[in-house]
Amino acid sequence: MSALPDLMTEIGFSQPGGPEVLQARRAAVPKAGPGQVLVKVRAAGVNRPDVLQRRGLYPMPPGVTPVPGLEVAGEVAALGDGVSGFALGDAVCGLTDGGGYAEFCLVPATQLLPKPSALDFVQAAAVPETFFTVWANLFMMGRARAGETLLVHGGTSGIGMTALMLAREFGLRAVSTDGGPDKGEVARRFGAELSIDHRTQDFLPEVMAWSGGQGVDLILDILGASAFERNLAALKKDGRLLLIGFMGGDKVESLSIMPILLKRLVVTGSTMRARTPAEKAEIAQQLRERVWPALAAGRCAPHVHRTFALDEAADAHRLMESRQHVGKIVLTA
Repeated sequence: MSALPDLMTEIGFSQPGGPEVLQARRAAVPKAGPGQVLVKVRAAGVNRPDVLQRRGLYPMPPGVTPVPGLEVAGEVAALGDGVSGFALGDAVCGLTDGGGYAEFCLVPATQLLPKPSALDFVQAAAVPETFFTVWANLFMMGRARAGETLLVHGGTSGIGMTALMLAREFGLRAVSTDGGPDKGEVARRFGAELSIDHRTQDFLPEVMAWSGGQGVDLILDILGASAFERNLAALKKDGRLLLIGFMGGDKVESLSIMPILLKRLVVTGSTMRARTPAEKAEIAQQLRERVWPALAAGRCAPHVHRTFALDEAADAHRLMESRQHVGKIVLTA
């Protein structure tokens, strides 16, 4: 790698607001500290937590960069003390602790992975956030296993498509809720046996019919309150509800907890930002062992809906908030 510049372009905002608050600015290139890798960013994924952060609803913890961006792909530009297993110029992708919307980004070495050989940088940048999230929730917390059944809400979101692909890869049968026939066709291509149009259909009777009246083993849910009661009804005995979002609200009124008791249900949830470095390192290690071989073989590759230049981050956020995209949105640096 050539000598590092002193300055870089990053995307930030001085106060919460709409997409227009995202502005390109010049900033110092960060220095790699102990256990960190400086990545020359070629592409950065755009995710819904970035939108929430921009709106002031999901702030970074104290001491963490306020620059958005949870996943990047690029080349190793510098290594901090104590880092092994990577060399300058290596093609990598990783889950950041923030700062991905920039030309250079610091990534904990334990959250960095080799770029799968079958993926280009844009595709690789679309992997970490959704794969870390789905693997941690569905396979680690949810203990998903071959032969089980899964309902994915939002099957054509980045999270949803990743869940469908990994379900198919590891032998689960899956259905999804989607926003219309066109999105449903895409969901089926990525692994859903049935797509339920949430605009015109109640998912509960459709899921029960598909499952022969038994319900499903697992539900991966980005909706939260609006689907909570029907989710409980759609689970079979010993089913697991995995909450990873609250697009449908975060408060449930007048809910009977009786189904949880009668069916021995497990209801859990998580955010990636609150996980410790050790927890994220464990997720990364499991992905490398279990999922990276599939990616290297060309399976489970993310679908990128559209790319934007780094200084077009505001337009990327407008597209995400429109919910018109299918799959991932990526910035190119």
